[in-house]
Amino acid sequence: MKIAFLGLGNMGTAMAGRLLAALDTGDTLTVWNRTAKAAEGLVEQGAKLAATPAEAAEEAEVVFSMLFDDAAHEAVVLGAEGIAAAMKPGALHVACSTISVALSERLAEEHGKRGVGYLAAPVFGRPNVAAEGKLWIVIAGDNEAVAKGRRLLDSLSRGVSVVGNRPAQAHALKLAGNFLITMMIQSLSEAVVFAEASGLDPAMALETINSALFQSPFYAAYGKVMLSPPEKPGATVELGVKDLGLFLDAARANGTRLTLAERMADRFQEAIGEGLGKSDWAAGMLQATRLAAK
Repeated sequence: MKIAFLGLGNMGTAMAGRLLAALDTGDTLTVWNRTAKAAEGLVEQGAKLAATPAEAAEEAEVVFSMLFDDAAHEAVVLGAEGIAAAMKPGALHVACSTISVALSERLAEEHGKRGVGYLAAPVFGRPNVAAEGKLWIVIAGDNEAVAKGRRLLDSLSRGVSVVGNRPAQAHALKLAGNFLITMMIQSLSEAVVFAEASGLDPAMALETINSALFQSPFYAAYGKVMLSPPEKPGATVELGVKDLGLFLDAARANGTRLTLAERMADRFQEAIGEGLGKSDWAAGMLQATRLAAK
């Protein structure tokens, strides 16, 4: 099978590496990234490097995309050198990024016009989780697309949830999940600030509360990131701003009012105003909460 992977940021590089390691004899992986240097490690491991998205996709049977936002998808999928026009009829585009529900619907329509399959497959997990092949992947699409994409997606994940036959449903669910991550980070931040003000060790406080109430590896992992930020952020505050904006946009399109999400948008803007946009999401929001509490 000929496979292409577009977008080699932290998450994309980890996912493409897992795919490369799982290839069967005779399979190939072609990669593309706006900055070619990001592909060097994968090329050394056997991947091929394409000069444009269209070149990567023109012979591929399955094309994965892991791009930052809607604008990147507009360029890479629908642009002059994009994959939509380059892919062969019968090929499959697997969209793994967190994108808007509206764009997901548009991609389904555009691919359908060309006889190209489209599977929404946004992922839950940080880059280190992707590198271990332990993402949780939410997928939606017609039966043929799900069957074709499933084998490759299983190599990237500890589990897959098929949530519907309309691709945009998977992206809607991903936005809902990311909203819960947003609120978990904010609630952990406020608990840490309260613990510090009360003379408690924040690491001990979070461990105790998690042991007593949640028993959640997820809470434990984010608490550690918050208190001991990584040198290279797995996700930034700016990414959280983007995802919450997409969540609110989708809610408005459905005629749904989400007051807590609206208030969280203000908190994010305070963090951006403090210059924390490129900080790790969890650590940055803790810092913003500390500043707001003074």
